[in-house]
Amino acid sequence: MDVFKQLETFVSVVNLGSLSAAARQEQVVPAIIGRRLDALEHRLGAKLLVRTTRSISLTQEGSAFYEDCLRILAELEEAESAIASGSGRARGQLRVSAPAGFGRQHVAPHVASFLRKHPDLRVALDLSDRLVDLARDRIDCAIRISDLADSSLIAVRLAENRRVVVASPAYLARRGTPKTLDDLAQHDCLSLGESQSRGWTFKVGGELVNLKVRGALECNDGAVLHDWALQGLGLTWRSMWEVKDDIGEGRLVTVLDKYSSPDYPVYAVMAQRRYLPGRVRLFIEHLKEVYAAPGYWD
Repeated sequence: MDVFKQLETFVSVVNLGSLSAAARQEQVVPAIIGRRLDALEHRLGAKLLVRTTRSISLTQEGSAFYEDCLRILAELEEAESAIASGSGRARGQLRVSAPAGFGRQHVAPHVASFLRKHPDLRVALDLSDRLVDLARDRIDCAIRISDLADSSLIAVRLAENRRVVVASPAYLARRGTPKTLDDLAQHDCLSLGESQSRGWTFKVGGELVNLKVRGALECNDGAVLHDWALQGLGLTWRSMWEVKDDIGEGRLVTVLDKYSSPDYPVYAVMAQRRYLPGRVRLFIEHLKEVYAAPGYWD
C-alpha cells in the first residue's frame, strides 16, 4: 500500500473529523479509509486515533505524528513542484476555496475551461463564506475579497472590486433616500451577522470611516441579504460584482455614492512556500486572463 497515501488519508481524516467525510472527499467507500488507517497504525505499531461511532480524536502519539505528516507532505509537494513547474503541465489535485456567492458566479464557471487545458488535473472547489485555514484544510489557493491583513500569506491581485450601498426603488419610495451617513441611523440596514462589529466602511474627506449600522434583519449569507434588498426590506452594502446586473436593470439603486467605499480587491492567497505548485500558478493565470477580458465586469 502507498505509504504517502496512508499519510494523506490520516491527515484528511483528522482535518475533516470523520472517516465518512474523508471518504466522500476521496470518492471511495469509508471501509477503504479505515483499512488505510489500520495499515498505518499496524506499520507504526502505535495507536494514532481513538475512533467511536460518533467522533474521532488524536492520541498523544497521533497528535505528534499529525504535525510530522503535514511537514512531510508539504515538503513532498514542494519537491514535486520544483520539477513540474518548468514543464508547463498541471497534474494531481488542486484544492480551491472561495466565498460562496463569488465562487458560484466567478470561479466555478471557469473551472471547465481550465480542465480542458490541463486534463490530468482534478479540482476540488470549496464554496463557503467561512475563513478557511489554508494549512489545516490543505487548501492550495483561496479566493478572498478584502483588504488583506495576514502578511504570512502570499497574495496575488486578480481583479478590482468596489462596494456600494443599495436598496430597491420600493424601499426608497417608502422610507426615503439617505443623503448623509447620519441618515443611516433612521434606516433598516441589512448586514452580515459576523460583520456587525465591523460595520460599513466609507471614505469621508480622504479618511476612512467605519460606521456601525443597525436593522431588524441580519444573516451570515450574502445571497440572502441580496434577496432581502430586492424584496425591499432594507439597505445593504454589497460588492459591485454581485449587484451590477440589478443596478443595470433598475431592480436596485445605489445611494450615498459621494461617500465612496474603499476598494476591496479580489485576491488569490496561498500559504508561504519555497515553490509555488505549477497547478496553482496556472490556475491563477487562468483566472487573471478571464477577469481581464474586455467587458467581463461590465
